[in-house]
This record gives sequence, structure tokens and C-alpha cells, in this order.
Amino acid sequence: MNNDKNFFANVVSEMKKVSWPTGKEVVNYTTIVVVTVVFFLFFFYAIDLGITFLIDKV
Repeated sequence: MNNDKNFFANVVSEMKKVSWPTGKEVVNYTTIVVVTVVFFLFFFYAIDLGITFLIDKV
């Protein structure tokens, strides 16, 4: 039981050292991730259409 209390005390201590992002940073990071995912979605869709077109032609 003592080890559990020590563990949770250490967790709390370490969480206080974490530097959390601001709200503006979270919005910026989220925007970058969404834009990147959408870009790659269209990129791989175009590649898939191209390969499908080439396979159907042969």
C-alpha cells in the first residue's frame, strides 16, 4: 500500500513538470494535422485512380 501512495505521489510530481500546450497551440497543431491528412487523402486517391486507369487500359 505504501508503494501505491509513493507511486501516485511521484505521478503527481511529474505531471506538475509537464509543459502543457496553450489553446492556440492546440488549434494550430490540430489544423496542421487535419490539412496534412486531407492532402494525403487526395494524393493517394489520385494515385489510386491513376493506377486503376492504367490497369483497366491493359
